[in-house]
Amino acid sequence: MKQTAPSETPISWQNELNITAFKYHALIAWVAVGLNPIWAIGDYYTIPEHFTDFLIFRLAVSALTLVVLLFKKRLVNFPELIALIPFIGISIQNAYMYSVMNIPELQKHTFAYIALFIGAGMFVLWRPVYSVSIVIISFIANIIFFSMNSHLHTSDILINGGMLTTSVALFTILLINTRTNLTKKEIIARLALAESFKQLEEKNEIIEEKNKDISDSINYAQRIQQAVLPPLEKLDKELKDYFILYKPKDVVSGDFYWYAKGQTIPKDGGPTYDIIVLAAVDCTGHGVPGALMSIIGSTILNQTVANAAINTPADALSFLNKEVTKSLNSIKDGMDMALVTINPEKMELQYAGANNPIYIIRNKQFIEIKPDKQAIGADTDNADVKVFTNNVIPLQPGDCIYLFTDGYADQFGGPLGKKFKYKKFQELLVEIQDNTTDEQKHILNYHHEQWKGDLEQVDDILVIGVRV
Repeated sequence: MKQTAPSETPISWQNELNITAFKYHALIAWVAVGLNPIWAIGDYYTIPEHFTDFLIFRLAVSALTLVVLLFKKRLVNFPELIALIPFIGISIQNAYMYSVMNIPELQKHTFAYIALFIGAGMFVLWRPVYSVSIVIISFIANIIFFSMNSHLHTSDILINGGMLTTSVALFTILLINTRTNLTKKEIIARLALAESFKQLEEKNEIIEEKNKDISDSINYAQRIQQAVLPPLEKLDKELKDYFILYKPKDVVSGDFYWYAKGQTIPKDGGPTYDIIVLAAVDCTGHGVPGALMSIIGSTILNQTVANAAINTPADALSFLNKEVTKSLNSIKDGMDMALVTINPEKMELQYAGANNPIYIIRNKQFIEIKPDKQAIGADTDNADVKVFTNNVIPLQPGDCIYLFTDGYADQFGGPLGKKFKYKKFQELLVEIQDNTTDEQKHILNYHHEQWKGDLEQVDDILVIGVRV
């Protein structure tokens, strides 16, 4: 996440207001420097007898303002002074000019002065004390110069410009104060919005970092789970005609398939024979919790191969049930599964199931071998007494054996958004029996995707098909 450098300080509304005022006040000062002497041309035609002294006043005010502008960088934190100097200078200048004018000239100059005052006030940003100070200084200057130079009565001055100028001065004070407050509120709102965006960006960066960490962890968990799953190269050597349709709902899966090659030692002392062992397992949940359960289940299943006391799928499920219960202690989570052994020489299938059946399609005829209605590891109180039924089924050439979890049949979709259901699944398997196993896999996947449509996959999907 991006860190703020130690030298960086947050921008306050006062700093931002000073920056804005500095910009506008410098503009006003430059205008004063340029326009004030130019207006001397009007003085030459309006009141030529005072042209020289008016010009001296104007040049003095412009020069003083120019000095302020030359040193304006030192006034960044005091932008009021940049506008205050020309305002005071022009106010004193106009007080002198008023004092030597007669009534017609006074009237003309008043309108020009108040227009200038209002126009400049539109760009000023400061507290009312500065406006009041200018008015007071202007008032005192007018009293001094009028007492020294003017032959007009006070009533003449008030009627011919004094009252109007005072009114405009009060209005301008209000205008400046209102505009300053509005600018302040706008700056505060803008800074608050910027701070909100900054905080949101920082939070998004944190979320992205957390998501990356989580994604990296889940992707690594996927690699671990894939390493636990039996390599398909091994299955290819033993099962020449088979398929595995494996579609995790998330990156990692609660469903897993398991394979082993072993030997049985009959209890009656008969000869041993090689068998192929397959399992389709559905652990509680999906995603990361299901993946953790799948690793536990796969690890314990691996132990059954080397255990001489385990000779049937039912023995394996009973052993698995006890060991899973020990591993999970009091957690009542477990797994549903179908476990089969295939003896290609004897053409014999043995099967035991925990909630999950198997299907056999023989000459377009559907055969279901039902499971025991009990899960692996879910009943912690009866783990030692729970037994599973071992089913022995003779096989015929061309039989298709299917092991599966509930994800395929439970998928929502179709025109009404309902479950696919086991009935449709069974009919589809009967329909595709004559296809090659590769074709069967693609057909099952196609039907699933067509049925699901734009809906979300609701569960992990695992279907194993073997033709003998």
